[in-house]
Amino acid sequence: MSTLAAFLLLWGLSLSPAAEAATFFETQPDLWAEAGSLQEPWANLTLVCRACLVTTDFQLFKDGVLQELAHLEEGATEQRFPLGAVTGDTRGLYRCRYAMDSVDGWTSLSNLLEVTGPGTLPAPVLSSKPVSWITQGLTTTLLCRAGLRGVTFLLRREGDPQFLEVAEAPQAVKATFQVHRAGNYSCSYRTQEAGPASKPSATLTIEEMAPQLPSCLAARPPPPRLSVEGESAAVLSPGAQVSLGCVAPVEGVEFQLRRGDRELRVNSWSTTPGRVFFQFESLKPRDSGLYTCRYQLRGAGTPWSSDSSPVELLLSDDTLPAPELSAESATPNPGPGSLVKLRCRAPRAGQRFALLREDARGRRRVRALQSPAGHEARFELRDVSPMDSSNYSCVYVGPTPPVGSAPSARLDLRLEGALPKPRLRPLWSGKVSPGRDAALRCETPVAHESLELLGAGQVVASTYGPSEDLVLTYVGPQHAGNYSCRYRSRWPLVSELSDPVELQVAER
Repeated sequence: MSTLAAFLLLWGLSLSPAAEAATFFETQPDLWAEAGSLQEPWANLTLVCRACLVTTDFQLFKDGVLQELAHLEEGATEQRFPLGAVTGDTRGLYRCRYAMDSVDGWTSLSNLLEVTGPGTLPAPVLSSKPVSWITQGLTTTLLCRAGLRGVTFLLRREGDPQFLEVAEAPQAVKATFQVHRAGNYSCSYRTQEAGPASKPSATLTIEEMAPQLPSCLAARPPPPRLSVEGESAAVLSPGAQVSLGCVAPVEGVEFQLRRGDRELRVNSWSTTPGRVFFQFESLKPRDSGLYTCRYQLRGAGTPWSSDSSPVELLLSDDTLPAPELSAESATPNPGPGSLVKLRCRAPRAGQRFALLREDARGRRRVRALQSPAGHEARFELRDVSPMDSSNYSCVYVGPTPPVGSAPSARLDLRLEGALPKPRLRPLWSGKVSPGRDAALRCETPVAHESLELLGAGQVVASTYGPSEDLVLTYVGPQHAGNYSCRYRSRWPLVSELSDPVELQVAER
């Protein structure tokens, strides 16, 4: 994610899809090893760092520590670092990076390259593209990458002694295999035809989509995700513009927007192959209701995916009397962890109620929906925290759109104090080997928008979205020490720091 996109997310904003795509440019370098002879790969080894852009400066790191800085008189996209015969001093985990202009500084670190020495070949890395499942019309491939250039790759399927695919890569460090059957796969490589194979890669599971249709038809791909401005529902005025975003788990597909079992012909636009936006220029009463989307892999006879979870559009012309919104809690002064009940009462029964909450930009977003039989909808906010502080209101719409009410008077709910403290757990045991990544899990008692990992009072890693994992990349001796985490909801709400976790780095 770009710095600009991350900054806007921190404030509860976001880039348009087109702007977000424009801010991204791949700069990560590629690092591999070339042997003087594959008969004895560790007898004379050279590491090659390839940049995406022309540069005059390269850095080589070993076990998380800078080893060499190369400055070139003329710009280049590649730098060679001779190691010669591998010894105990040169065994280790390597990465490289290169300098950009004075504004951006250095790029991110390259892929990890392991140099082991005579008698062993480090395991390759196995990955899938574009997804880790197979279905009709989709070509799923496995990519096996080694650290050494020019090796021969071997692909195996667990439990199948007859299955073995071989691919030579005389000028490359990776090979691609097409897979047509589900199973657990691993790959290895060898440097000579009669030589031993490397350690196997980690196992990668390729699944087959479970049949959801009659057995004579193909299985359906998994569903996409549909949202309206990132939510599952919205209350809108007739004539308003709105777009519904549909995101598939795979690129290069055709999309459909649907109402029930009927496809809708709606203008659409897209910035990436796996995402589309369906645009409503002027909402009409008939546009109120539930929507789903689905996608189809390109190719004759390929099945449509399962439908997404529905998104609901409610239209309200604000002509009906505003409802009344009131709050009650189990205690006179609700604090963090309390239950707060909100009651929205309308002058007529049989309505569709929406509880609305204002975001950081003052926009009303749907928090919950109900269709009670009587005059009143009862909404519950459980385990409230300061992140639930906001202005709330409610509306109701009748069975015949766009007849609906004006919003109720705002109810200002404020809860004092810091967000509850998270818990930080290391995802390793003992000491971390130099050059490896150190992953920590920051478990939050309430939902969060972002996480931050702090060491010596400084933010050293962060993540946005629902993930709870934070990673210290390429650990070296300088990373030893105590770490804590915290989380943020809507700016400027931030939690207390977690209890510290100590990171110890092993000696080489």
